[in-house]
Amino acid sequence: MLLATVPVPRAAAQSSIKVIVADQAVTSYDIGQRARLITLTQRKNSGAATREAQEELIDEVLKLREARRMGISVSKSEVDGAFASIASRVKLSPQNLAGALRQAGVDPETLRNRLKAELAWQQLVRMRFRTEVQISETDIVNALQKQKADSKDKENQPAVSIEYELQQVIFVVPAKSTGAFKTQRKREAETLRKSFTSCEQGVPQARTLSEVVVKSIGFRLETELPPDMKDVIGKTEVGRLTPPVDSERGIQMIAVCKKREIKSDISARTAIEDDLRQKEGDQLSRRYIQELRRAAVIVYK
Repeated sequence: MLLATVPVPRAAAQSSIKVIVADQAVTSYDIGQRARLITLTQRKNSGAATREAQEELIDEVLKLREARRMGISVSKSEVDGAFASIASRVKLSPQNLAGALRQAGVDPETLRNRLKAELAWQQLVRMRFRTEVQISETDIVNALQKQKADSKDKENQPAVSIEYELQQVIFVVPAKSTGAFKTQRKREAETLRKSFTSCEQGVPQARTLSEVVVKSIGFRLETELPPDMKDVIGKTEVGRLTPPVDSERGIQMIAVCKKREIKSDISARTAIEDDLRQKEGDQLSRRYIQELRRAAVIVYK
């Protein structure tokens, strides 16, 4: 079992303020909970986990504060999706993962809070640096040559990846809608899904429906898809819609319009470019949080 039983943490009411970050308190309870999560997932000793937890929570306060300033919010459904993705990776249901965390003395909200900050920060970094992350053709070619040299003596079959052409269909549900209205919209989405047999016929039909938004996602390799969507899209036939799910704007489905296999050179090139962008983005992300720390008032108690 991945998670071991440890004593249950003190109640939050018994905690004390350890750090004030831009007028927001980080308590000993917050730090203790995050340290338990770090120990659980990274196998660090108590002292190192506590130090890392405190600095991580300071960064998260700044990240979420900056995200709000830039008009970025993360919905509960997005956090639920990320939580479910982690549960799937350790072969548990979300409910069982939450139970395992509680058994280990960690409130599941501790993990959810971390995921919320990560999702907001990813959006923020992409928005700020999308024009700054430039990967040159030379960088890609050099990385490809290195990859080929590293695998030169290996007898591997040529890699194949799947590329999809996708359309997003959203049945809009206003934020303060009743549960009955959401249920009605989900029924309407299911009705469209049953009659949707091709993008040529179904997309124009969807555009005629009231309060329905259709947006082209374009071509995406399977490696570019979010983990929680990859399997769903892979199981959806060409010309059909994925099952409806809750999203920030309403009830979302994805139309799979085309599907084709891409041979190794193209898929490897795309993977390498994504990896180079990720590394460049990580550097810009570290620089960004350092800027926020320098500008913030952080008081250690």
